[in-house]
Amino acid sequence: MKSPFPGMDPYLESHWRDVHHSFLTYARDALQEHLPGDLRARLEERVFVEPDFDDARSIYARPERATEGYIEIVDVGSGNRVVTVIEMLSESNKYPGDGQSQYLRKQREYLLGRVSLVEIDLLRSGKRVLAVPSRRVPPSHRSTYQVCVVRGWKPDAYELYRVPLREQLPRIGVPLRQQDADVPLDLQMLIDRCYHHGRYDDIDYRAAPDPPLQPDDASWAHELLVHQGLRPAHPNES
Repeated sequence: MKSPFPGMDPYLESHWRDVHHSFLTYARDALQEHLPGDLRARLEERVFVEPDFDDARSIYARPERATEGYIEIVDVGSGNRVVTVIEMLSESNKYPGDGQSQYLRKQREYLLGRVSLVEIDLLRSGKRVLAVPSRRVPPSHRSTYQVCVVRGWKPDAYELYRVPLREQLPRIGVPLRQQDADVPLDLQMLIDRCYHHGRYDDIDYRAAPDPPLQPDDASWAHELLVHQGLRPAHPNES
């Protein structure tokens, strides 16, 4: 049970709450076995007020309390000092509201506290809120998705991974303490696992994803899905 897309499947954005939880759990497990003996990866969560959006993402109604997960890597030999935080972005981070405000506040706290930060943005919707200022992102890395890594001992330096829609997701290096080697994290393997164990073979690929793709990407996706028999070549075909 595998996605028809070579990298990130844009249709998974409609199931993001489930994908988000699963991705972080699988990432925690993948990291755990490669960490030094005195470090542990832990799943944590923050609570925020989540508004309901209208279709234009501009009107809020019926706010509800929601939780959002992230990973902390802690040093158990120094009173569980936080060494690294791994954040997988969600819509609550990328649209105005309590979730975004909390996220940006924590982002600043991590950088001021010399905590290494890994931000994984696999959503096309909303505003980019990565630690790296948009003006410092070179044109070559303004891809559909992005990953930003900031090492705690170099808070003004940003490591960017370009993540185009049409390519496999990268294998990234997760920084720990300055004396430690990076731990590899294979993002493609994690998304493939989310797709497989989430049993997303019931996705209707005949319809456009939400949000819609850019015209060039939409044409590419159409040809890809037609070739795999998941969409008719012409809209009026049954």
